[in-house]
Amino acid sequence: MIRPKMSAKAPVRRPASAPRLQQRRLPQINHKIAALAAAGVLALGAFAAIQLFGDPEAAGPRRVIALAPRDAAADAPTISFSDATEDIGEYQTFGLEDLPEFSGEIGEIDASGELRVAVVEAPETAARPSVAPLPRAPLAGLTEPGPNGPLPVIAANGRTPAQAYARPFTRRENRPMIAIVIGGLGFNARATTQAIEELPPEITLSFVPYANDLQSWIDRARARGHEVMLELPMEPFDPDADDTGPQTLLASASAQQNMQRLDQLLSRSAGYFGVTNYQGARFATSAQASQPVVQALRRRGLVFISSGIGQRTALSVEAQRANLPNTAADRIIDARREADAIDDQLLNLEALALQNQSAIGAGFAYPVTMEQVGRWARDIESRGYQLAPASAVLNARAARR
Repeated sequence: MIRPKMSAKAPVRRPASAPRLQQRRLPQINHKIAALAAAGVLALGAFAAIQLFGDPEAAGPRRVIALAPRDAAADAPTISFSDATEDIGEYQTFGLEDLPEFSGEIGEIDASGELRVAVVEAPETAARPSVAPLPRAPLAGLTEPGPNGPLPVIAANGRTPAQAYARPFTRRENRPMIAIVIGGLGFNARATTQAIEELPPEITLSFVPYANDLQSWIDRARARGHEVMLELPMEPFDPDADDTGPQTLLASASAQQNMQRLDQLLSRSAGYFGVTNYQGARFATSAQASQPVVQALRRRGLVFISSGIGQRTALSVEAQRANLPNTAADRIIDARREADAIDDQLLNLEALALQNQSAIGAGFAYPVTMEQVGRWARDIESRGYQLAPASAVLNARAARR
C-alpha cells in the first residue's frame, strides 16, 4: 500500500459563530514582592507544622524511623495494625493534644480523625539469671591465728570448713552427677573474671595461692555462687620445666619444712572448702612427705581432690589412712587445647557418670576450655545428667564406701 505524501499543515478554521477573543494585556509582576509573599507563606506553613508536630531541631533525644525499608524483600510478610494489636485487647483513643509521650508507638487515624496508638514494648536483653551468693568468708569460728595469718580450723560445734564453704546441693534421683573443676585462677584477671561471671555456679573454681588480691577473687567467686578450692603447689618430676613457686611442697623436704610451707599457703585466704594439687607427680610418690600434709589437712577440716597425678598414689593412700575425705578427677578435659578434643572429654565424662553414677573433670582456665564447658553445661539437664559441685560428688562417693 502506497502511503500518500502528507501536505503542509492546513490552517485551522474557526466556526463562524465563535466570537473572536480580544487580546488582553497581563499586568506586570513585581518579582521582589512575589518573593517576599512566597517566603511569608513558607514561614507560616513552617510555624503551623511546628505547632502541630513539634520542632524537629529541638533539644532532646529523637529517632528517625524508616517506614519503608529499602532492602525489604518483595515477598516479605506484612502485618496490619489491627492484626498487630489483636492480642493486646482494647486500646485507648487519644486526641493530638493529649497524646501520651511513649517511644515505639504504632498508630493510625480512624474514621473520626483521631489517632489510635498501640504501645509496643521492645523485648529487653535476656537478663542473667539471679544466683544466690554463698556467705562471705571467713565464717565465725572457722579460723584460728597462724604465724602468717588466719588458718582454717574445725569449729567448736564440729562444723568443718569443708561443710561450711561447700556449695549447697540437692541431688535428683536417677540422675548421674558430673562435676567440673576449673583451675589456675587468680593470675589472669580476664580469664578469672570470665570463669566467675560466665560459668554456671555449679562449676567449682580453684585458685593459685600466689595470686594478688586472692581473697577478693574468692569473695567474688562465692558471691556468684561458686564453691572454691585452693591449689597446693607440689613438686613435679621436672622442676625446671614446671615452675611451682617458692612454697612448693617437696618430696625431699622435712616434715617441718613442708608444714611451714603448708601453713603459709593455707593462710593466704579463707572460704575454700578443700584443696587440690598443682603439679605434684613427684611429691605424690612419697609416702613420707605426704603423711604429715594429709594429716594436717584432716585436722583443719578440709578435703582433697587430686587431678593429673594418678588415681592410686602414695599421696592418696596416705589420705585414706588419715581419714582425709578425698577423691580424684576422672579426666583432664583440656590436655589438648582444642574445642573438639575438649568436647570428646566431656562426652567421656558423661559415659563415666552413667557407669559410676558420677564423674569429675578438671581443666585449666583457657578461653577455649571455658567456652566449651559453658556450651556443654547449658543443656546437660536435657541429656539426663545433673551438673554438681565437686564437693557433692566427693560426698556421694564417700557415702558409697
